[in-house]
Parts: sequence; structure tokens; C-alpha cells
Amino acid sequence: MSFLSLIFFFNLLTFSLSQPPPPKGFLIDCGATVKSTIQGRTWLPDTGFVSGGTPKNVSTPGLVPFLSTVRSFPFQNNLHKKFCYVVPVYRNAKYLVRTTYFYGGINGPDSPPVFDQMIDGTFWSVVNTTEDYANGMSSYYEGFFRAEGKTMSLCIGVNTYTDSDPFISALEFLIVGDSLYNSTDFGTFGLRSVARHAFGYSGPIIRYPDDRFDRMWEPFGGSISTVSGNKNISVSAFWNLPPLKIFETALTTNKVQPIELSWPPMSLPNSTYYIALYFAEDRNLSSTFDITVNNISYYHSLKVTPAGACVFATRWPLVGDTKITLTPTVGSNIAPLINAGEVFEALAIGGKTVTRDVIALMKVKENFQNPPLDWSGDPCLPGQYSWTGVSCSEGPRFRVITLNMTSMGLSGSLSPSIAKMTALTSIWLGNNSLTGPIPDLSSLKMLQILHLEDNHLSGGIPPSLGDIGRLRELFLQNNNLTGLIPNNLKGKPGLNLKTSPGNNFASSPPS
Repeated sequence: MSFLSLIFFFNLLTFSLSQPPPPKGFLIDCGATVKSTIQGRTWLPDTGFVSGGTPKNVSTPGLVPFLSTVRSFPFQNNLHKKFCYVVPVYRNAKYLVRTTYFYGGINGPDSPPVFDQMIDGTFWSVVNTTEDYANGMSSYYEGFFRAEGKTMSLCIGVNTYTDSDPFISALEFLIVGDSLYNSTDFGTFGLRSVARHAFGYSGPIIRYPDDRFDRMWEPFGGSISTVSGNKNISVSAFWNLPPLKIFETALTTNKVQPIELSWPPMSLPNSTYYIALYFAEDRNLSSTFDITVNNISYYHSLKVTPAGACVFATRWPLVGDTKITLTPTVGSNIAPLINAGEVFEALAIGGKTVTRDVIALMKVKENFQNPPLDWSGDPCLPGQYSWTGVSCSEGPRFRVITLNMTSMGLSGSLSPSIAKMTALTSIWLGNNSLTGPIPDLSSLKMLQILHLEDNHLSGGIPPSLGDIGRLRELFLQNNNLTGLIPNNLKGKPGLNLKTSPGNNFASSPPS
């Protein structure tokens, strides 16, 4: 397997003391009913972004406002069902998406539920906040994804591990700069944050306003730390705009010897990872050293000066524990150092349902007075979380091929937009309470089965149904249909046609 490992250097610029504007996007306080302002930034209630779930208050005292409420979603009878937030975005913009969870005992059991989260049609991760909650902490998950349309969806999914109602405390969609992690093809991959640390640092999490994009840099202290004497380092011209503060501390040694770092501080699943390591000398000297990851050469003879450097690999295989070693090159008279690092798992983007099918299904949903609660987000993807009653074709173009809503207590009418899902092969809507006319479905050339029996449909049978060449099963009994049964249906070869009892058709006119 080939690896990409590149290095960029940046110039030191004059540091501006002015605070950068906050990143654009949405801060959503899940379960809240009113706006709140935290450190000058507005958090919105979530009612305009989600249609399911129940808002709940967390009774734990002393919480920041966005942890004091959650939205909880039912898990019983909802295995492999998803509940989605749908957020307006700018097409092709790159977003930092962050989810935050603090259980607070809202569902009774002592331990939080374990469930799935997904972004659009891509499975993101399993959410397991048990350890953090036991230690009195919230949990957050962060990733970088490109907006493929005018909305993005963040979905909570019930998996086989879920034993109580899943929940979410906060959701953030923040636009980041085009240069951030731009060696990644975001049309093919998303980046799931695994670890982001400032080495030798022991203070609070570094984030906005120190990081203009509100990335979180966690402390990673150690006995071999040093504090930089140069407080005026600026890296604002660097490719991914790291915050100045990460260069105020470093890990190093007092002797010219290798540094071994067990990082990231968790065992990793077998996958490919984006690794970025950050360096800037503050000793008015330059240091030169080799970098290995799990004893495999990562970069040879890296020379670090006060100008700073970053080495990154876009697709590096890792599994289990990871060891990073910085080894001084022969003749070096200064120990190596490291200021910060980031690790992301490269997530293959799962794709998305064809836009015309999504739009058509949303119109169908609007005409139903009580659609299924999980009809939000991508209808087809991830595959194990397709909408209730919706079956889809395999990629690369994901199309809706079956709509099966038999006996689901539906009311309302059948939208004419259903005819725009031209890959449909079967429609099962029997035994509901649908009213209104049967729309023109002549554009559904692939349709083989149409079940509309046991509803309250009215009007006549569209003669265009007889023009669908592949139609072999048409059940219309027990409705309020009137008029004549079209001749091209009565005599259609191979068609199983059921129109009675329960309709009020006129007799055929005398010949």
C-alpha cells in the first residue's frame, strides 16, 4: 500500500490580538425551547430541525445550558430506525459537525444507552458515553464532511446494543476553511476525529476563540514537557490554520535522545487514518529528527525551525495501540520536540439517494397526515437504516424501488409526486385510511405491483394504469371508487385485477 506523507513550512507573521469572528453555522441546543447565549454565541432550540423525540430536562446541577436539556428518542419497536436532525447548509461547503452527549440519568437506568449516529447516508460511529458519564463528564464526537446538497442530516439510530431511549444534548454544524485537511477528497471520504492534542499542555481544552474554527485541542501533559519562551509565534498563514496556543507548549527531553509517545491514547480499530503532527522550535535553534509510527518510517530527517513544520499522512493503516517515536539524527545537538497532533479515521462516504426520489418522497410525506417518525434524513442510506417501508436499489445510483406501507394507519392523500420515483417496481399502501383520487402513475414504467385496497380513495381509475406494460397486480377493492373500469385494464393480459367488493363502479354502457 502506498502512503502520502508531505511536509509544509510556514512563515511567522505578526500576531493580531483581535478576536476572530465565530465560525458560521448552527449551534443547536437539543431539547431546549428557547434561545440561549453562551460566551457571546447564540444557541438555538432544536424544534425547527427535528420532528421526532421528546425534550427532557437534566437535573444534574451546575451544567452549562446546552447540557441541561436533551432530546430523547424511543428505542422500543424501533430497531434500525433513525431519528434525524435536518440542517440547512451551503452546498459544497466543508463543515465541522460535532455532537455532544450528557446522559444525566434521564431514562432511569444508571448507564447511558449505546446507539449509532450517522451523517447523511454515512455511518459515523457508535455512541458509547458510559465511561465519560461514570466520570461525571460529557462526551463529544467530531467529524469533517462536505455538504453535497442544501441540507445535511445528523441521525440517531437504534442498534442491537440499545437498551433505553437514545438521546442527544447538542449539535453543531460549523463552516471551516477550504484549506483545512484539503489533501482529503471529501467527495469520497469524511474525517472522523479520533484524537486532537496539545502536547505538554495541562490547561483547559483549547477551542474558540483560540481556534477560529472551534476545533477542540485537548491537553496531553507529561513529565517531559517544556513551555515555549516565544509567545509571539503566529501560524495564520499555515494550510489548516492551527491555533497559536498549541505552540506555547511542547514535549521534549533534556537530553539528546529519542522521544517515545503512546498516542493516540486508545486502541484503534483496523482502518486507515489521517495523521498530522505539528512542530515549531522555540530555542532559537533548529532540530532534526526522524519520525516513525509503530517502527515504520513516517518522515526522515525532519528539520524543525522557529518557522514551524507539519507532517501529515492522508491514508495510514493503524490497528491497536500506536507508538510515535522521534529520534535525533546523527550529529544532532538538540533534543526533538512535538507540539500537537491530530488523528482522523478516513470514513468512506456512503453515498446518497437520487435527489428526485428524495424530493418526491418528501412530497408524499407532506400529504400523509401521520407519516412514520423515521421519515427524515436519507431515505435509503445507510442501508440498515432505510426509511420504514422503503426499499432501494444498490449503488452507485441509489433509487427507491419499493414502497410498502401496508396497515400502517396512514391517513391523508396520495401525492402525485409519487409518480416521479420512476424506479418504483411495487407500491403497497393497502389497509390504511387514505382519501382522494388515485394520481396518474403512467410515468412508472417499471411498476409491477400496485396495492391500494382497503382505503377510502375516491374518483375514477386512471386509464393510464393500463398503459404500464409491466403491471401484473392491481388491487383496488374496498375503496370509494366510481366511474367505469377502463377497458385496457379489464382485458390486460397477465394482470391480476381486483376491484370488488366495496367500490361503486357503473355498469359498462350498452354496446
